[in-house]
Amino acid sequence: MSQDHIKNVIEAALLAAGRSLSYEELGQLFDERERPELAALKEGVSALEADYVGRALELRETASGLRVQVRREFNNELARLWPERTQRYSRALLETLALIAYRQPITRAEIEAVRGVAVNPNITRTLMERNWVRVVGTRDLPGRPELLGTTREFLDYFGLKTLDDLPPLEDLKSFGDMDPQLVLPVAGPQTEGQPDAVAVSVEESASGSDAHEGADVAEAIEASPSVEEVESVEVADSDADVRSA
Repeated sequence: MSQDHIKNVIEAALLAAGRSLSYEELGQLFDERERPELAALKEGVSALEADYVGRALELRETASGLRVQVRREFNNELARLWPERTQRYSRALLETLALIAYRQPITRAEIEAVRGVAVNPNITRTLMERNWVRVVGTRDLPGRPELLGTTREFLDYFGLKTLDDLPPLEDLKSFGDMDPQLVLPVAGPQTEGQPDAVAVSVEESASGSDAHEGADVAEAIEASPSVEEVESVEVADSDADVRSA
């Protein structure tokens, strides 16, 4: 089997899947008798990356695997194709998400202590409905408050492989600067009423206001206690810790 064929199969799969694919999933695409070794798959991926240099597409590795996406510099032009899909997140939601991402595991009370205002239940509900945040355990305190942490889907959406890929706090203005991905429709057959999709980079910035509008996200996180400083916790199954993914 030629290396060009392997590369082309990988590209076709990533474009058609509309999500990240692992090397194992890519390998399963080939007939068992001539299935390429991992090294050959990685060589195909490297060749595909080289093909995309200087083009509108790029290959990105996330927590769940590899995906093809449109480069961020085309955000403004592509966003005009789907104006009704533009999403704006409030500053309160972005600050809450940032605190969870950088200081996980963290309780709602700890988030409120840093931000100085109560956490709107709609914010945590939205984060959980998007599957960016989940309950990863409970703190050993009266009432057993829930501990919140990020998910693999959070890493995938923001184009991160692990939490170590989060930008330095001093560089963080909002999660809108982290190259989030929107699933946008492309021509093709539909399944269960949903269009096929490819990942397209669309910047989502904060809007609106709340009681903490004048605060700076990075400063708020820096002021919060580190993971090492919090009390002992009982954390759920270890697969909730995306650092070890």
